[in-house]
Amino acid sequence: MNIIAWIVLGLIAGAIAKAIYPGAQGGGILSTMVLGIIGAFIGGAVVSLLTTGTLSLAGASLGIPGIVVAVLGSIIAIFLYYQLSRRAY
Repeated sequence: MNIIAWIVLGLIAGAIAKAIYPGAQGGGILSTMVLGIIGAFIGGAVVSLLTTGTLSLAGASLGIPGIVVAVLGSIIAIFLYYQLSRRAY
C-alpha cells in the first residue's frame, strides 16, 4: 500500500477511535494519523494471529474491513498507552 493510502487510513481510523474511546485524548491531526497507522499494524497483527495462528507484522488495507481492523487496533493502542502511562499512587 502506498504512503497516501496509509495516511488516509491513519486519519480515518485514528479519528474514529478517538471518537469511540471514552475520555479526552489530546493531540492534533498528526497524532491522530500516527495513532491510526499504529492501530492498523496492531489490528493487522491480531487478525493475522487469529486467522493463521502465527504472529506476523501485517498492516490493514484501505477498505471497509481494513478500516474496522485499524479502528479496533487504534482503540487497543489508546488503551495500552493509558495503562502504561498511568502513574502508580
